[in-house]
Amino acid sequence: MRSRNPVFSRRGFSRDNGYAGFNASPQAGGQAVGTQGNPYAQGNPYAQPTGDPYAQNPYAQNPYAQQDLQQGAPPQAPATTGRMTMDDVVLRTGTTLGTLIVTAALAWALLPVDDAHISKSYGIGIGAALIGMVLAFVQSFKRKASPGLILSYAAFEGVFLGVVSSIVDNRIASGAAMQAVIGTMAVFAGVLIAYRAGWIRVNRRFYGFVMAAAIGFVLLMMVNLLFAVFGGGDGLGFRSGPLGVVFGVVGILLGACFLALDFKQVEDGIAYGAPKEEAWLAAFGLTLTLVWIYMEFLRIIAILNSND
Repeated sequence: MRSRNPVFSRRGFSRDNGYAGFNASPQAGGQAVGTQGNPYAQGNPYAQPTGDPYAQNPYAQNPYAQQDLQQGAPPQAPATTGRMTMDDVVLRTGTTLGTLIVTAALAWALLPVDDAHISKSYGIGIGAALIGMVLAFVQSFKRKASPGLILSYAAFEGVFLGVVSSIVDNRIASGAAMQAVIGTMAVFAGVLIAYRAGWIRVNRRFYGFVMAAAIGFVLLMMVNLLFAVFGGGDGLGFRSGPLGVVFGVVGILLGACFLALDFKQVEDGIAYGAPKEEAWLAAFGLTLTLVWIYMEFLRIIAILNSND
């Protein structure tokens, strides 16, 4: 069963209850080895209906096509359109992250965090975070990608990140935001290299382990928050002091695992011919993961530089 949490749920490119593409692509002439339980084992969900739509060559009357066939040149099939490509994913991810970065920069510049204005700025940031969370939940429950929802989420999340980053950078640790950005980029690059090199194998067991660890992590954080709200202080201390650093590192590792899941879904979506609109879901998932990793880095830096 796939989680519906917008942070932990990674919308696979299948439309059933399984997670997309944990196994190798089906081979011609039979089912791929290890495809038991694979939602794609019984066929590509994006395959054309039975029958070859190109069985009748629309270019059969083209004299140049006939000439090519006579000369032994292979016939050129019509180009497949409307399918997701890596360029689509890169473009939409760049657009989503670009929106987030622009609103974060505006919030940093326009919402001061000095003693006279910090309460107002922090309140605006928290309000933006709540709106962004609602938009993320709505998108997660939709069966189709909504570019408007995704970009709106990025805009509001950027406001929150801009305010929080400004507070940490200006009041706790100078340069913290840039350090967190560099750390996030390093994790992204490291996981991408490891994934492409085959050092990370994303399969059903990997997915189950990551989801179980993530659920446990979130439950602990919720318990800690409840103790902090009703008992005061830092709750159980999971997000402060040495224990907070440990949990921050665990959070970064979880984020790295989610990046591997994101890469797998992009790869499978392209391989199985997912609709072009699915690139927005890939951009959404990658943005959620990168925001998660950035916040964990920022939290660790704040804890290490705190005077409390």
